[in-house]
Amino acid sequence: MSGGRFFLVTVLNVVITVFEFVGGLLSGSLSLLSDAFHNCGDALSIVLSYAAHRIGGRQQTRTNTYGYRRAEILAALLNALVLVVICIILAVEAVRRLFHPEHVQGTIMLGVAVISFVANLLSTILLNHGAQHNLNIRATYLHLLSDALASVGVIVGAVVITLWHVEWVDPLITILVGGYIAWESWPIIKQTLGILMEASPDLDYEGIAHDLEQLPKVEGVHHLHAWQIDEHNIIFSVHVNMANLPLAQIEPVYRQIETLLCRKYNVNHVTIQAECHRGEHESLFYDQNDWRHE
Repeated sequence: MSGGRFFLVTVLNVVITVFEFVGGLLSGSLSLLSDAFHNCGDALSIVLSYAAHRIGGRQQTRTNTYGYRRAEILAALLNALVLVVICIILAVEAVRRLFHPEHVQGTIMLGVAVISFVANLLSTILLNHGAQHNLNIRATYLHLLSDALASVGVIVGAVVITLWHVEWVDPLITILVGGYIAWESWPIIKQTLGILMEASPDLDYEGIAHDLEQLPKVEGVHHLHAWQIDEHNIIFSVHVNMANLPLAQIEPVYRQIETLLCRKYNVNHVTIQAECHRGEHESLFYDQNDWRHE
């Protein structure tokens, strides 16, 4: 994802934000103001996303031997959480307005919403490709897509208010759009928290153990660990029981294990510890009590 696209999308969102704030104040539309808040969050999200993207591309160092890829995971989590918080705040105000409707200028609301929709749609298209391969950009893309959908909701509400003067539609649309955005944000929050908490990626671990034990010279597998640096890079460590062999005969087995894990299970980095009898009766997954009884 190029810096030029990030810059263009940021400028578009800053312009939309100012435009919608003014339009929302002039029309009295809460859904338009909520869209403006979303766009303001988008502009900050894009800047944060781009900064994290640049940081995540740095090479490993002595102090960060796995690199800086987690910067993008942190940015994705922060972006999704901010989006949910904004939705909750606006939903509370929308509920208040449902019971105490305020006058809304439907024609102003409609004109601003149409222009905002076009700009949001353009921003979404610009980030579409990067969102398919990067969790951080996907979180930012979700911000922009949610605003495009919010603009559609505002347009529908503006038409209803203009034609039939049903002004409670405005806060109702705010609640519906906010609920949808929060719903779509949850998978990103769940995935990023899982990565940061070093939850195990979704792999067939029993299948891995079975495949490894079918390799020549591998007699057993235990103390398996797997975690992710980001959504693409899986780190894997495992202890394998083998006969008491010279190192020159063990290294080819290591290469077989690494090739198997890479090609079949998309594991990027493997650490293997060979043992003769130590741990041969221990569980596949590490139990901190196992070593105390050796």
